[in-house]
Amino acid sequence: MKNNKLKLTLNIILFFAFVFGCSQTKPILSTETSNIINTFYGDALEYKESYGLLKDLTKNVGQRLSGSLGAENAVLWSKTIMENYGFDNVYLQEVMVPHWERGDLEECFFYSNSKRVDLKILGAGGTISTAKEGVTAEVVEVSSLEDVEKLGKKTISGKIVFYNKGFNPRYINQGASYGQTGFQRRLGAIKAAEYGAVASVFRSLSSIEDDVPHTGGMSYSNKFDSIPHGALGVLSSIKLSEELKKNPKTKITVKLSGKWFPDALSHNVIGEIIGSVNPKNIITVGGHLDSWDVGEGAHDDGAGCVHAIGALRLFQQQKIKPKNTLRAVMFMNEENGLRGGVEYAAVAKKLNEIHIAAIESDASAYVPRGFGFSGNEKQLNKIQGWLGYFNKNTISYFSKGGGGADIGPLHRSFGTPVFGLSVDGQKYFEMHHTQKDVFELINARELELGTASIASLIYLIDTYDL
Repeated sequence: MKNNKLKLTLNIILFFAFVFGCSQTKPILSTETSNIINTFYGDALEYKESYGLLKDLTKNVGQRLSGSLGAENAVLWSKTIMENYGFDNVYLQEVMVPHWERGDLEECFFYSNSKRVDLKILGAGGTISTAKEGVTAEVVEVSSLEDVEKLGKKTISGKIVFYNKGFNPRYINQGASYGQTGFQRRLGAIKAAEYGAVASVFRSLSSIEDDVPHTGGMSYSNKFDSIPHGALGVLSSIKLSEELKKNPKTKITVKLSGKWFPDALSHNVIGEIIGSVNPKNIITVGGHLDSWDVGEGAHDDGAGCVHAIGALRLFQQQKIKPKNTLRAVMFMNEENGLRGGVEYAAVAKKLNEIHIAAIESDASAYVPRGFGFSGNEKQLNKIQGWLGYFNKNTISYFSKGGGGADIGPLHRSFGTPVFGLSVDGQKYFEMHHTQKDVFELINARELELGTASIASLIYLIDTYDL
């Protein structure tokens, strides 16, 4: 009998220990917070203000490459939008930016059996011009910078280097493929010039086999001569590679034009809703206002800009007075210099600003899936407890490691916890840095889900702290 009572007592103790343990791992959600977040999503999806803003930006301003008239117009556009919304403070932050402009000359071709074969080419952002008649030389095909080194000057000198490394289709996350192939655009001209090449071309950083070339930032080195550098469409790259197998002595003619100008004065554009309790504490959210010159910069990164403005607008619509200051920042010059992000962090340091968190949207307007986070483990554990506030068809994870290029300097200078919006990006590298990045590729509901997800994260940080 005593043994039975003892067993019963132990079972009761174990039962309550189990229940207590479960209650500790599953946070209790606030009904008020859930209602506010649900309203963010409902308002965004019904009113579609971010979608309207993005249409206005892309169609009435268009391309916004740093230093261009389009970038200047985008600065004025952003300032006017946030002033019209009645944000508490709207102002410009001066930043000197690089100024490069593309010319009209872009052509690449070879001859096969006396027949001209045209290839689609687009100069990398920052390329120098060829002579008007172009550069004609034999081609050396490689798949890495190390290949150039192994072949050496004897083989490379006087030739055109052709970097032909494509995306790995086996990766679910195509960003990993982008990371593995980006060297050919960014560093290809430097390595080719080091070994005496007269020009270089590379396979576009694309996830599909089409013939739309992709531009993007590149680099030169003061140690070596600068040479023209351009991206071939994927189908053009395949065509050239096949021709080289048949005739290793194939010559191509490359014609490119681009010109550098002195640095230009531009601006980050900042709009604030001042905190009601801790106004000196700042939660920054932003995207980059500049874009490449061959599309409308709808996904990259007009979407991020209207996500940031739209998130603060959702607070206004519910008449929510945040405890901390909310700051929307349109960063200038992410694409070819990162001057805006660097300047923003430098000014924050000079003014001794307190940034309790920063969020960046620069992953496109596709369906939001989660946030990457860079901070400490305690903070990560806390924010993972917030997942219950989100519909699983939107934000389903907070992963370790994340942020963004423009808020990176803030993180490195202050240790500010940073978040980067993650999306379902399977189609992103089909149009990234191309003429296809236009407003017509934007789905209104997907864009608005991103706005609401960011507003919800801001609210959770503001209400519950990190």
